[in-house]
Amino acid sequence: MSVPVTDVLAELRRLAPPELAQSWDNVGLLVDAGRPVTAVLTALDITPPVVEEAAALGCELIVAHHPVIFQPLKTLGPADVPALLLRRGISAICMHTNLDAAEGGVNDTLAALLGLRDTAVFADGCGRIGTVEPTTAAALARLCAEKLGAHVQYVEAARPVVRVAEVSGAGGSYWQEALALGADCLVTGEASHHAACDARRCGLGLVVAGHWGTEHPIAAVLAEKLAAAFPALRVQAAAADTDPFLYL
Repeated sequence: MSVPVTDVLAELRRLAPPELAQSWDNVGLLVDAGRPVTAVLTALDITPPVVEEAAALGCELIVAHHPVIFQPLKTLGPADVPALLLRRGISAICMHTNLDAAEGGVNDTLAALLGLRDTAVFADGCGRIGTVEPTTAAALARLCAEKLGAHVQYVEAARPVVRVAEVSGAGGSYWQEALALGADCLVTGEASHHAACDARRCGLGLVVAGHWGTEHPIAAVLAEKLAAAFPALRVQAAAADTDPFLYL
């Protein structure tokens, strides 16, 4: 049994309303191959290996977090991912900052993995801040390595860590807002050298667990939600959706 791609889009818009997206973002049905959907692959990034996996599994749709078209296209070649999708007859729905901010989305998923309680939103609605049992930045870094499969850097806090802020992906610039809200530590995917220096100077713990590591768990969450909403569809998270970095 198949469903129109617009039905899947409507469900995803319910889960992550596009009004939550930042003004600079590009979300929604970004590639429409014009085919009904019998199987869906979910991913953080739509890369050529993910497209090939979707084709091998007979998926007519990929649902991803990062937009497959972000900057305006001036040229399009056969090796470009949107062209690969169309050649394979695969549509793409992407939910980016709206899924970051949505209830049950990327940052709620990360907050749950970190064990945050009594959470509130911050960082333009995309981050979460809450409490944990007294711990250290080093212990949070070890937790990220274990739960996220991440290669982690950290700056130790100058005090016990009880109030934790988290922003998935490139959230290091929110360290000042986290500090102003009383956070003892900020967990994020990317942070600059200067943010680390400032965090250490201010006594703020900082855990940097990688862009992929802090956001990749949403792929499995999306697969679960779509499978529940569309029992007739085959839905799974992409195995080929891996960290683009290699590590020594």
